[in-house]
Amino acid sequence: MKDLNSLMQQAQAMQQRLQDAQAKMAESAATGTSGGGLVSIALKGPGEVVSVTIDDSLMVPGEGEILADLIVAAHADAKRKLDEVNAALMREAAGPMAGMNIPGMPKLF
Repeated sequence: MKDLNSLMQQAQAMQQRLQDAQAKMAESAATGTSGGGLVSIALKGPGEVVSVTIDDSLMVPGEGEILADLIVAAHADAKRKLDEVNAALMREAAGPMAGMNIPGMPKLF
């Protein structure tokens, strides 16, 4: 019975760490750039766009396709960085359970 109590305490502690990590993830942020810094996009939390910055030199007629490509590339860069931050938070919260595949439970990074 002592082992069961210990297991329950560990599960509760892990649940709290995961909740804390989710709260941190909601506040995490990352900025992605493209075109050597001509376009930047800042993301927050699960991927909410909070700002887009476009260099004035891109605001010329006929450059719309290039600008669109740079925006997509900056968003992809920011999303990759944000995903890395959030994955690290979840790995930290999961501790020794990270990477374990327990039937009936979601995989924890």
